[in-house]
Amino acid sequence: MTTTTTERPVVLPEPTRDLAQGLRNIADYGLTIVPDVLTGDVLKASRDALYRAAASDRARGREQKFSLDYGHDDSNQRVWNVLSRDPLFEDMAFHPIAIEYVRAVLGWPALLGNLSANVTGPGGGEMILHADQIFVPEPWSTEPQGINVAWCLDEFTEANGGTRFVPGSHKLNRAPLPEEAEVETAAIVAPAGSIAIFESRVWHKTGHNRTPDQTRAGVFAWYTKPIYRQQENWALSLRPEMRQFASDEALTLLGFKTEGLGLVNGKSPA
Repeated sequence: MTTTTTERPVVLPEPTRDLAQGLRNIADYGLTIVPDVLTGDVLKASRDALYRAAASDRARGREQKFSLDYGHDDSNQRVWNVLSRDPLFEDMAFHPIAIEYVRAVLGWPALLGNLSANVTGPGGGEMILHADQIFVPEPWSTEPQGINVAWCLDEFTEANGGTRFVPGSHKLNRAPLPEEAEVETAAIVAPAGSIAIFESRVWHKTGHNRTPDQTRAGVFAWYTKPIYRQQENWALSLRPEMRQFASDEALTLLGFKTEGLGLVNGKSPA
């Protein structure tokens, strides 16, 4: 670890289901891990739904690269707009534990900016070290502008490319510099069904999958304060029945129920 990041040893917090401890972890490390959020048949069905979507995209030639993946690396598959791929993903985007953290870290209202997935197979390469709020001009505020909730549909390990973090780097209030690209990191180690919640300033990247036979998939729900444009244009990409039957909370997160911004003729469109 270089002194340009943090003096804390490169270790991640222990998993916890306690909200207060989780918030302390986010304040201290930049992230927290909640175990056993998806279990049993729900976990299996969610994993199957993601792998079906990934296989469909690949078979139909619909894969899209991500700008923070290395251009020469085709080993990581991104699956976009999973919210419209299966109702099970709605349960992730609007899960009570996820929204509890959104409200605690960002306040309310907030926006769901994206719900996408990353599948890395044997030999899968790392991505570029980054912080999620690179769209915000520096110097950054001392409060995060977004949080990511990563759903571990497979076990995340050091060997299979579990997301890697620089704990405490959020306190620098800036993105990593090019010369810090190889700074020491620590990988999430979490059973399938866990979620990792990390604030938008902490430095992280996809890990290198060094296994000969493991595929590691995660779904990433990205939430922001309501002043930022959503990454996914839900008005164009969302399944119509989702808006029709959405709760008020979901309509707010999707940007259809608004306050002050995003109005239509001076009123909220939903």
